[in-house]
Amino acid sequence: MRSIVGQQLSVVAARAIWRRLLEHFGGRPPAPAELLAADPDEMRLAAGLSRAKTASLRSLAEHVVSGELALERLDDLPDEEVMAELVAVKGIGEWSAHMFLMFQLERPDVLATGDLGIRRAVERAYGLAALPAPADVAAVGERWRPYRSIACRILWRSLDNAPA
Repeated sequence: MRSIVGQQLSVVAARAIWRRLLEHFGGRPPAPAELLAADPDEMRLAAGLSRAKTASLRSLAEHVVSGELALERLDDLPDEEVMAELVAVKGIGEWSAHMFLMFQLERPDVLATGDLGIRRAVERAYGLAALPAPADVAAVGERWRPYRSIACRILWRSLDNAPA
């Protein structure tokens, strides 16, 4: 849920919307059935969610309730299978799946090649003339195996005090 909320937003905006979503559900993440029972428009307005993100959250809840997505078994699956399970849900793409692997499952070797911050940090760290394509980031990142998740954290951190 948190990855869906944070898609294509600054960290600050994502954090604020996530906090409001939790407040809407009594200060905690809702169970899938609770999310489906909630009025989508009320939830959207209370949290500041877009219609697309509201639909994606509901799609995630539907997949969990139906058993199509068994969250409790994801930890036992290889990264590629987790990715396939997650991107089958409307609104969850590669970026969200990468974030889930890194931050929820704490997988050590995930490279978020499509993340704009990672791409920008690679551009700066390697003195590139232009923003690298995801494939270029993947090529550079091969040398960071098997700790590419740590490399991502370092790259993101490198942007904290970088000039704009």
